[in-house]
Amino acid sequence: MSNMRTGAKRKVIVGLSGGVDSAVAALRLLQAGWQVEGLFMKNWEEDDTSTWCAAAADLSDAQGVADTLGIRLHTVNFATEYWDQVFEHFLAEYQAGRTPNPDILCNREIKFKAFLDYALSLGADYIATGHYAGLNRTTADQSELCCALDQNKDQTYFLHLLNQHALRHTQFPLQSVTKPQVRALAAAAGLANAHKKDSTGICFIGERRFRDFLAHYLPTQPGEIVTTRGEVLGTHQGALYYTIGQREGLGIGGQAQYGTAPWFVAEKDMTQNRLVVVQGHDHPHLFQQSLVATPVHWIAGSAPADTLPCLARCRHRQPLQACTVTVDRNHAETVRVVFNQPQRAVTPGQAIVFYADQVCLGGGTIQ
Repeated sequence: MSNMRTGAKRKVIVGLSGGVDSAVAALRLLQAGWQVEGLFMKNWEEDDTSTWCAAAADLSDAQGVADTLGIRLHTVNFATEYWDQVFEHFLAEYQAGRTPNPDILCNREIKFKAFLDYALSLGADYIATGHYAGLNRTTADQSELCCALDQNKDQTYFLHLLNQHALRHTQFPLQSVTKPQVRALAAAAGLANAHKKDSTGICFIGERRFRDFLAHYLPTQPGEIVTTRGEVLGTHQGALYYTIGQREGLGIGGQAQYGTAPWFVAEKDMTQNRLVVVQGHDHPHLFQQSLVATPVHWIAGSAPADTLPCLARCRHRQPLQACTVTVDRNHAETVRVVFNQPQRAVTPGQAIVFYADQVCLGGGTIQ
């Protein structure tokens, strides 16, 4: 948080979501002498009715935080931008059989682009969020995205598409605190949301079953569930609803001739709308030693080297894995990644994110 101290009385607008993390981000900036305002973003309104609004409770919590801290709260509706820049891509990826992560795109397009532009237009010098991440400003124009002290909450995986312009105008006040400390700070400051439950999953889906939500936009297309030898075990409602490594929701238990070991999705054959399944958590078909990712974004602006030994993770909270990244000579945005150890359930559409020690280098989409 050292860079926060240099900005006394410079203006920062904090994205207040109604949650405790963004509330304490604002609190810490106030305590460090910043001129702080809040902004509540509404990014989703497809489920709103004349009598109910999905974001109303969160807006109320955000307003309560702003009132307690004595700061102004702006509100802005980015639902159109979210639909155009994030949600349409999300649906297209699912339709193609991949498993996208909309929170990564939301960070790039909404929180660190639409919100940033809006905040700068209001005269802010910086924006801040409640993400668990940090910055190391190496020069006036160049910053490194760093892991948070709280490794369990670190969110650099979701921030790997940020560019230098965004980082130049961002503060991450939670870099050096843990989640229990955040709750304690909130309680000490009298914030009503100090013990509010963390939101989980994709923001716009809420408490619904994911498949029910997806079926509203991408209709069911029943097909066969088969073994690697092509033996039909059952049917599914649409291969696009499933993800590699998935066990739940297959409905193919009780196949006496195959024994009792659980089944897992090993492959999605979108041309024939088939799910290929294997038995056992550690079946060889669930592992691979290499992958191709594209497009790849490097936070520094370009790849550190054409061949790069580094660490990577293929999903949030996965322990970092040693690998070698090789940039394609003909397509600079494409890399081949070879892991030291085979990886389980590598999923097309998900992000692979690269690290050098505590610095997030960037990442790309698994093909």
